[in-house]
Amino acid sequence: MEKITIEQLKNIELLKQIPDNQLQWLLEACTHAEYEAGERLFNANDLMNRTFIIIKGRFRICILQNGKLREVADIGEGAITGHLPFSRGTVAPGYGECTRSIVCLECSAEKIKEMTTLHYELTEAMVHVMTTRVREYTSMMQQNEKMVALGKLSAGLAHELNNPAAAIARDASSLKEQLRRLPLVFKKIAAIKMNATEIAPVNLKIAEILSRPEREDITMMERSAREDDITDWLADHDINDYEVAGTLADFDFTLTDLDDLREQVSVACLAPVLAWINNNLLTDKIVTDIQESSRRISELVGSVKNFTHMDQSTDKQFVNIHMGIKNTLKMLEYKLRKANIEFVKEFDFELPEAKVYPGALNQVWTNIIDNAIDAMEPNGSGILRISTAKDGNFIKIRIIDNGPGIPDDIKTRIFDPFFSTKEMGKGTGLGLDVVTRIIRQHNGTVKVNSVPGNTEFEVCIPIDND
Repeated sequence: MEKITIEQLKNIELLKQIPDNQLQWLLEACTHAEYEAGERLFNANDLMNRTFIIIKGRFRICILQNGKLREVADIGEGAITGHLPFSRGTVAPGYGECTRSIVCLECSAEKIKEMTTLHYELTEAMVHVMTTRVREYTSMMQQNEKMVALGKLSAGLAHELNNPAAAIARDASSLKEQLRRLPLVFKKIAAIKMNATEIAPVNLKIAEILSRPEREDITMMERSAREDDITDWLADHDINDYEVAGTLADFDFTLTDLDDLREQVSVACLAPVLAWINNNLLTDKIVTDIQESSRRISELVGSVKNFTHMDQSTDKQFVNIHMGIKNTLKMLEYKLRKANIEFVKEFDFELPEAKVYPGALNQVWTNIIDNAIDAMEPNGSGILRISTAKDGNFIKIRIIDNGPGIPDDIKTRIFDPFFSTKEMGKGTGLGLDVVTRIIRQHNGTVKVNSVPGNTEFEVCIPIDND
């Protein structure tokens, strides 16, 4: 086994300035170890009772996510890791797998504790390693939390955007088909001889049908019966075009409308005129559907902009609290529908605007509402209730779900960093920690009360936050 020297330890940046006598103590306190590629230094949940000083080689730390190992850290020469002085970590967060043959020093937790009473400079270097690790790990987990949240929102948004986008594609194809039919319809119209007195009433009838304020809300059976009546009327007048019957039924054409039209044009002109009307109505319907789908996409994009406040100042602003909650619900709309959750709104619309960081506050609503949906989802349905009210110089927001509740033994821990009851990959345990920090930033408070069937998060925010 290769002997490790003080000179090799001094090649490690953190140990360069450590006195030789302390490094000598470290060499004597540690055991020399070697690992081959593929070997494991430790497994997930093993006691973290050894410090590793990597002289040569590399290893990676992996966590189990969705049944697969995912690399979260790559550790190479000169690294000091594992158990560190004053660290509260007691078990390994993942699997330590050697990727390149390792030569290292291993120091037991007992020796590290002894070091803290004997060697100040060496202890200081180890503590510096620990604080750096905490900072990097926190940053990584916060980034992971953001990615998890982004993944949830983007999945819902992708589904919401896909529906109107697919509708636009279908309608565009249908519109193209309608335009291809137009020459044939025009040929039939051109072949008939209509008097000028017959043309105006037809145009007026089309305009009147299209300008009706609201189409009658009827059931599928009622629509089918109406279409059958129109089909019979057309057959009585020697017109066997079932597509025309369906279009006229969709636009609330009645037999009275058809009788009025019949009185305005001759028998020979009736079929071509109805074909012309059918083409106009279908084109109008397709264009209306495209407009509605485009409006839906525009509305979703607007909600994203409002949710992120991407085009606004990052300073505090006076905003309507309800707008942030509504935009958050819009972002989570697909997830609410998928979980079959009913939303009950109890807003006080007389509330004054509050001076807040709008984008940050939307993270609060997202985390709390998303947790509520996750809690209710296993039941196959649920009720999400959000209320707002003025409470002195504060605005009180209550977000209530009828899920299973928070067990008593973890209620005091749910706001702790990295604490999570969700399975790996669905959360990092930073959601409610983020909520706490943002609410403190606003000089507000957040509390939770929970019993089975009723979990309530109460957020209070000052109206004027100067």
